[in-house]
Amino acid sequence: MRCPLARVLVWLLPLTICPCSAMAQQGSANRNVILRRDPSKSSPALARLQQGARVTLVDARADSGFYHVRSEDDQVGWVFSKFITLSKPPEVSASALPTESSAQCDASLWAHVYHPQRLIVKNQCASVTSTIMDATNGKKRDGVRHEADGDTHGWLKPDPEFKSLLNAGNISDEGGNLVFEIICHFPVTQADAKTACQTFTDHVSLPPVGSHVRIVGTYVQDTFHAKWMEIHPVTSITVIP
Repeated sequence: MRCPLARVLVWLLPLTICPCSAMAQQGSANRNVILRRDPSKSSPALARLQQGARVTLVDARADSGFYHVRSEDDQVGWVFSKFITLSKPPEVSASALPTESSAQCDASLWAHVYHPQRLIVKNQCASVTSTIMDATNGKKRDGVRHEADGDTHGWLKPDPEFKSLLNAGNISDEGGNLVFEIICHFPVTQADAKTACQTFTDHVSLPPVGSHVRIVGTYVQDTFHAKWMEIHPVTSITVIP
């Protein structure tokens, strides 16, 4: 069973986290290496990964001496396993996890998440109070980046009791904010992402910047980029006093 389906099914088991997502194996290139189309040294090269480049294993088992991997820029291919140093995904302490939300998260959203395998689920359904910040430095009126896959890339300043949800990636790359992604909120311009939103219409309302809100959704870690924490996908956002 592939991980995206497992993630959807696991929602039927309260307080259980998808084992395949939680165990997503990470690694980095220990030298410059070729990303190939197939697990063979004669296969065409798709890209060249520099030493230190981070990858996520699509399958933890090697095939003919190659790992099947996804690169940080979402290219999928095969690399010599001996040139990949494996590492455990960064852990978040239990005390940092938000409590399970009394509200219901929409499990069906996972069928429309673009590349869900890059996300490590830390909490299936969390409720976090925070203030919506401008993630665009005034470039967008709604304060969120309009991603090519149709999602929002927004910022939340967590209330004091939720500040422990931030990690080093949130601090270094996201202005000290928690990221939130409402899926399929905008027109999809990325060709390989169109299928995910093809049969889905988003109904989550996006309050204006500065609103104090309660956001309900899945608390995850994005294993690409700076490995920051997110609420993704978002089930609902409610303005509160």
